[in-house]
Amino acid sequence: MIAPVPPALPDGVTVTALRDLAVRLATAAGALVREGRPERVVVAATKSSVVDPVTVMDRASEDLLREMLAAERPDDAIMGEEGDDRPGTSGLTWVLDPIDGTVNYLYGVASWAVSVAVVAGPPDPASWTVLAGCVHSVTDGRTWSAGLGEGATRDGEPVRVGSAASLATALVGTGFGYDAGRRAQQAQVLAQVLPRIRDIRRLGSAAIDLCLLADGSLDLYYERGLNPWDMAAGAVVATEAGATVAGLRGAPAGTAMLVAGAEHLVAELTPILEEADADGGADGGTKGSSAPGFG
Repeated sequence: MIAPVPPALPDGVTVTALRDLAVRLATAAGALVREGRPERVVVAATKSSVVDPVTVMDRASEDLLREMLAAERPDDAIMGEEGDDRPGTSGLTWVLDPIDGTVNYLYGVASWAVSVAVVAGPPDPASWTVLAGCVHSVTDGRTWSAGLGEGATRDGEPVRVGSAASLATALVGTGFGYDAGRRAQQAQVLAQVLPRIRDIRRLGSAAIDLCLLADGSLDLYYERGLNPWDMAAGAVVATEAGATVAGLRGAPAGTAMLVAGAEHLVAELTPILEEADADGGADGGTKGSSAPGFG
């Protein structure tokens, strides 16, 4: 495979340096969250629905990430889940998810992470290129990272996407939205997928799911409704580990749908998802539906 050529970067900036910074950011925020988690987690607000929470630590984690970036990369833009977007002048944007898997964090379930990615181009998934990313699993310390053209690692060791022989032997990860109507539709899709695969896993953190795909712990992953900060870092880890990351009906990965895995498995799963209308058909592309920078 020919290594991708990164776009022109600001003077003195390398993909390796950006990747190293992403790791430092994610692990620093992870330490803050791990050490500061109280016995009883307080919900500070809600986002898309009453079951989509924001905790005090979500905000503290993102504040730390923003402070570190202000000190080290003051000219870069920031797109964060919890705060206002910050414009920049360098052509680079940091895409931050201070706690991916907030409900797991709230309940003390293990699968939650800090996700940090840096992209080149306009701060829009339809046109940016993901340069580097890091996903830090806070409870157990596992850290996945990748740089464009540099491959992907877990705790410094190279990882490679697995390759089940067929869809029937594939372990598949997925996730569900917070809106009740969306979840009902996703349950109908799952009913079409489940009889055709080995089994399903729903862990509650898209970033970790994509990294488990990258290191072979999952064979496939699909989900509708992901935001840019949910998938930016995990998707570059997956693609650098050899995964195909795409949408449905010829579209790139985005909010409408993300499907990731070995190329032949994605090719088997995609028509099943399309037939089940897993991307919501007419409404599936109404918000943030494309993200070619992930593929």
